[in-house]
Amino acid sequence: MALPAAFRDLAIPAIASPMFLASGPDLVVEVCRSGLVGTFPALNARTSDAYAAWLGEIEDRLAAAAQAGQRPAPYGVNLIVHKSNPRLAADIELTVKHKVPLVITSLGAVREVVDAVHSYGGAIFHDVVNMRHARKAAEAGVDGIIAVCAGAGGHAGTLSPFALIPEIASFFTGTIVLSGAMSTGRHIAAARMLGADMAYLGTRFLATRECMVPDAQKEMVVGASADDIVYTPKVSGVPANFLRQSLAAAGIDLDQPKHEGGLDMASEAKAWKTVWSAGQGVGSVREVLPAAELCRQLIAEYHAARREVAQEEAAASPFTPAA
Repeated sequence: MALPAAFRDLAIPAIASPMFLASGPDLVVEVCRSGLVGTFPALNARTSDAYAAWLGEIEDRLAAAAQAGQRPAPYGVNLIVHKSNPRLAADIELTVKHKVPLVITSLGAVREVVDAVHSYGGAIFHDVVNMRHARKAAEAGVDGIIAVCAGAGGHAGTLSPFALIPEIASFFTGTIVLSGAMSTGRHIAAARMLGADMAYLGTRFLATRECMVPDAQKEMVVGASADDIVYTPKVSGVPANFLRQSLAAAGIDLDQPKHEGGLDMASEAKAWKTVWSAGQGVGSVREVLPAAELCRQLIAEYHAARREVAQEEAAASPFTPAA
């Protein structure tokens, strides 16, 4: 596996993805204490001062867990590298000051940001939806590429992982992370079989007690199926996956001509409070669990899937190709 040293001792090779308006310190800490990588978007803390406070809280709680004999996984933050993010410079400075183990960048793979994270020994991953962005990320010197494939929550791509993962692997030797409709430990094992080093799960962690979204949103996720996920640009001008019921409740008419105006972060931040995003993996989400219990479930499912494959391989009859 092409993993940075800090990520080679995880319980399973999985990251709880940074979910806008959903991931916060409680979710991050419980995921990391369970041996998976917990992350959050810096912008979920409404100011840079609040972001600094969140970083300090997470570090203190994970340090206490380590002192108690646990082996918490590293945590990470998501930075939006986009001209419309006025906090970027301040948040990068705080990220470097706190030596955040993993930085996940979106909407721009920039060499200066990569160098800033590498200056203290951190790892930097970048999320992409196509090959053009993947190549730009590799050129910027990132340690990992997150392939956001069809079916992912939020601003998902449209490519199948069977297409995107092998193409990225053909030129990139760093960590490859698969995102898209994964909600179980079996899905994580399948990602590894496909050639990804790690899996990236968001939607499944929406239905956890520590997630910051409203209870009504958690209940909608639990009750939804893949047919309830709509891929549309109507919320912010950029296509993303949303729960059909929340689109209807917000009065968004899917039959009207689509709006295309590029990403508007200010409008999106307001819209996503009532129009709820999720990925096609919602059909595997059946209940709201404490994050630690969910992590235990994912770990057990992952190892069970790998044992099944090993047992099937051991029991298979040797095959000799015809001459």
